[in-house]
Amino acid sequence: MSLKDFLTYQAKTSPNPIGLEVIKAKGSYIYDSNGKKYLDFVAGISACSLGHRHPKVIKAIKKQLNKFLHVMVYGEFVQKSSVDLCKKLASFLPSNLKVTFLTNSGTEAIEGAMKLAKRYTKKSKFIAARNSYHGSTQGALSLLGVKNQKKGYGPLLPKVNFINFNSNEDLIKIDDDTAAVILETIQGGAGFILPKLNYLREVKRKCEEVGALLILDEIQPGIGRTGEMFAFQKYNINPDILVIGKGLGGGLPIGAFCSSRKLMEKFEYKPSLGHISTFGGNPVVSSAALSVLNTLENEKILDKINEKEKLIRALLKHKKIKKINGTGLMLAIIFEKQEEAERLVKESMKRGLILFYLLWNKFAVRITPPLNISLRDLTKGCNIILNILDDINY
Repeated sequence: MSLKDFLTYQAKTSPNPIGLEVIKAKGSYIYDSNGKKYLDFVAGISACSLGHRHPKVIKAIKKQLNKFLHVMVYGEFVQKSSVDLCKKLASFLPSNLKVTFLTNSGTEAIEGAMKLAKRYTKKSKFIAARNSYHGSTQGALSLLGVKNQKKGYGPLLPKVNFINFNSNEDLIKIDDDTAAVILETIQGGAGFILPKLNYLREVKRKCEEVGALLILDEIQPGIGRTGEMFAFQKYNINPDILVIGKGLGGGLPIGAFCSSRKLMEKFEYKPSLGHISTFGGNPVVSSAALSVLNTLENEKILDKINEKEKLIRALLKHKKIKKINGTGLMLAIIFEKQEEAERLVKESMKRGLILFYLLWNKFAVRITPPLNISLRDLTKGCNIILNILDDINY
């Protein structure tokens, strides 16, 4: 493997990828082909909740590998790991979110949630937020709240209107023709923007008033990243459909959307096979995901998230840092200048720390380490950041 082959044969998403050649990853560290190790403050963009190759996740994967891999399309055969995963998710969720459809990615789950909303309400209009991100497939891209990012891919879905996140005044746009409002519980690409007090409750109230559903996208903030298993639990609200992914898989690709039996049964008839998948609910991936949930619960990892957030905020005090957005271990350093964010990310790689950007906020640098990262490694990473900021001169 070489960088040249990577650039030649593998399709890229940007002109200048990082190009780090990885040979191993374990715990909170990634190792390159030269043997250099990097402290990981990104966790695969919030995907590796327990770090890399957590022993309990690996054990669960190997156990399932010794039984069977793929045997049938989703929803036909009873596969214990998949059923157990859905049952485990239900144990953390309110009564109206007890039924889960397993998918291969968060974006695929968004598409399924959109179909379910249209099927149940018999309406087709969606409301999404400006500066949102829900994925890059056709339906999800239609919900994307940044116009320039959609250039060249139209026409996309009609009847998608946009509101400003945290604006109660904009809720008037939610009307009788609306199938669903879809929001990130915490806006990710925009800069880890938290919902204001009672904002989500007002959205839900308006949805109920006009017969629309509320879909919350927790692909990134879900699975413990905020200190609660699901971020909506911080805001005293239950969505009609919950979308999850990323951190659920322990490093393997997965997504899911959760709702009530009343909604989900709409996929079963008139027509049947209303939403299907070949590899959704894959038993190996489900085994890994179930291990993630069990480990988070049994080791009480979420109980320590608040302490870790406080440590980061206490350490990262610097004149170049304008503020720190977010909650739990979903944090974003916000700078006054875009160049400061860019230089921090680039220089951190040289000093053995992996940081990364957010999609739309060019003044932000994400801090989303594994949830089980040690206080010692958090301190180490924060000190590297401070040293870099001290060295940045203009």
